[in-house]
Amino acid sequence: MPEFPFDRKTPPFAARAGPGAERSGGALRRGAMTPRLPLVLVAAVARNGVIGADNRLLWRLSSDLKRFRARTWGKPLVMGRKTFQSIGRPLPGRETIVVTRDPGFSAEGVFVVHGLDAALALAQARAAAMGAGAIVVAGGGEIYAQTIGRADRLALTEVALAPEGDAAFPRIDPAEWREIRREPGGRGPGDEADFCFVDFERAKPAG
Repeated sequence: MPEFPFDRKTPPFAARAGPGAERSGGALRRGAMTPRLPLVLVAAVARNGVIGADNRLLWRLSSDLKRFRARTWGKPLVMGRKTFQSIGRPLPGRETIVVTRDPGFSAEGVFVVHGLDAALALAQARAAAMGAGAIVVAGGGEIYAQTIGRADRLALTEVALAPEGDAAFPRIDPAEWREIRREPGGRGPGDEADFCFVDFERAKPAG
């Protein structure tokens, strides 16, 4: 989700990392463990479940980018390496945790983590340190698939398109999830399609 240039006024990183985590461009400091905060998956999803192709979005929705910013501001973002590279930089007002299997990957101003469990543990610690009420998973398809079974909420933008793509959001099982809010989007001049903002909460405890 391309958005805004890196804001060097963003609060500095100071975290307790899980195993396998490192700060790219700086050191980590230990902090106290805190109760688990909610895990929220935030995504824009087409009618056929597609979220992108060739590591890019398939639509332009300025309204969704504004919603994404509001939903994620002040929170840690967990994302895969390809998603981060498609954005190209850390987003201001948030802390980015990049999950990758590449031991040689590094990027300025983000946490680089080599396992999902370590990423989620670090995100919990960072959320507590930042005073955030939740942690956010921001893509891509593989990370969504690996985390939907642990998530507490889904904050989706349903896009009224059905493009071909190579990345998809996992199926939302109605036995596991219940829709709690649906808000039709007001299509503006920067929006290429109609859309709705839809929130789900877990009907059963996360596994």
